[in-house]
Amino acid sequence: MIPDRWFPGRLFFCIRGAVTDGHTYAAEVAEKGAAVLLVEEPVSVPESVTVILVKDTRYAMALVSAAWYDYPAEKLKVIGITGTKGKTTTTYMIKSILESAGHKVGLIGTIETIIGETHIPSSNTTPESVKIQEYFRRMLEEGCDVAVMEVSSQGLMLNRTAGIPFEIGIFTNIEPDHIGPAEHKSFEDYMHCKGLLFRQCRIGIVNRDDEHYEKIIDGHTCSLETYGFSPEADLRAVNPELLTKKGVLGISYDLQGLLNFPVEIDLPGKFSIYNSLTAIAICRHFNVSEENICKALKCAKVKGRIEMEKVSDDFTLMIDYAHNAMSLESLLTTLREYKPNRLVCLFGCGGNRSRDRRFEMGEVSGKLADLTIITSDNPRNEEPQAIIDDIKTGISKTEGKYVEIIDRKEAIAYAIHHGQPGDIIVLAGKGHEDYQEIKGKKYPMDERVLIREILEEDAKKKA
Repeated sequence: MIPDRWFPGRLFFCIRGAVTDGHTYAAEVAEKGAAVLLVEEPVSVPESVTVILVKDTRYAMALVSAAWYDYPAEKLKVIGITGTKGKTTTTYMIKSILESAGHKVGLIGTIETIIGETHIPSSNTTPESVKIQEYFRRMLEEGCDVAVMEVSSQGLMLNRTAGIPFEIGIFTNIEPDHIGPAEHKSFEDYMHCKGLLFRQCRIGIVNRDDEHYEKIIDGHTCSLETYGFSPEADLRAVNPELLTKKGVLGISYDLQGLLNFPVEIDLPGKFSIYNSLTAIAICRHFNVSEENICKALKCAKVKGRIEMEKVSDDFTLMIDYAHNAMSLESLLTTLREYKPNRLVCLFGCGGNRSRDRRFEMGEVSGKLADLTIITSDNPRNEEPQAIIDDIKTGISKTEGKYVEIIDRKEAIAYAIHHGQPGDIIVLAGKGHEDYQEIKGKKYPMDERVLIREILEEDAKKKA
């Protein structure tokens, strides 16, 4: 049932979705007072209702939305970032650097939309076009001059970003992902959709090291710049060095090419170099000083993305959203490079999701971690113990050691209390999430809060 209040005198877009088709509601919304229907096929409605027939209602919706909000993107410098990995971290890095240089930056991404002091939780990496244009308008009203946004392949394929004049488009990397009946029909289609961004931006900045580089830029209409480790890249990282400080992991390198200066980041791994190169390449076009770039990169922090929580000088504790086998393997492999005394991985798996994920994540952690702490994630309508038993099945294929503690706070406390000098402890799977879903209800649960509570309780016991 569609609420009556939605429609009197309004325009209704008939959108074909993965689950339902808006055309089936045409008669109902017309009866409830919709004045105009925008459709892809003829519909049966009273003659008093204006029907506009178009080839693609999603594309038309994007253009109508831009006009409705008076084309706000044309008054902003819009930066779009696409790729399989690195989008989220890179958007926050860019925001941090540009704001340090005096710009006011809005952000649209996987975790949240940020407009001034307002933080809006996200349900899609790239929202529907109507919402994007509304956010751009609100950014202008808040005094923003730059908008940085994650651009998903789905967002490009479904024309959510149609009509946006991107100042800069970014490609980070691509791996097989989002391929299936409700997403992309093939890896080639996935690549094609990613490449559409470079037919919609003025400047394209592309990872030269990615093996699919040539296919991504095929058909581009923008001026191109590249970054990476390749000698052919316009902006290059050379002499990378892993850094280990008290409770913090980082990396440094020398920047060469279009800019030349040393860079140091308090984030681990080679992928952090790529993320920082992307941010630097963009900020070069805003004439940001070397000093401001270096200062901002040092303090750039993304909630739930290799987010280090300082609890001890003896060992490193971090929170990361790695919630599938591929992302967990990438993370643990990266952390192995720092040669920890022990690599400890704490995670659970979501209920009402593929059991294969549990087996796979268990096997990955069993192979790469010295100790796995199996706990609960979002059990949803399943029993936590049943999920844990599946994870144990995966670990049993390895020689990895493990303990199981269902309660996540107790599990985190165990990890902290048993931390040894030189350990790296990863709390994986929850990342930026601040809830736990049990039996259809979401309960507040933020791992940062849990860590603070544990430390406060420990302090009281010692007092």
